[in-house]
Amino acid sequence: MLLKHMLAPALKNVPEEQKQKILAIVDKDPDFLMRIAKEAEVKIKGGMDQMTALKEVFKANEEALRKLTSSLLDNN
Repeated sequence: MLLKHMLAPALKNVPEEQKQKILAIVDKDPDFLMRIAKEAEVKIKGGMDQMTALKEVFKANEEALRKLTSSLLDNN
């Protein structure tokens, strides 16, 4: 719930269909997404720019992200 509330401002200009997909991922595994956010935050605090930090974290977690998103697509 808190994570959804925190995402609301970032998603305000996102099309509704995409917003619902993002929120479904949040519902599916909020702990995983919080871990990703924390990993990115560590890299940013270490001096890396935000975009590069996020790319590295997503790349490092690519397989888990793929499984998470594909499981949601399978359920729809």
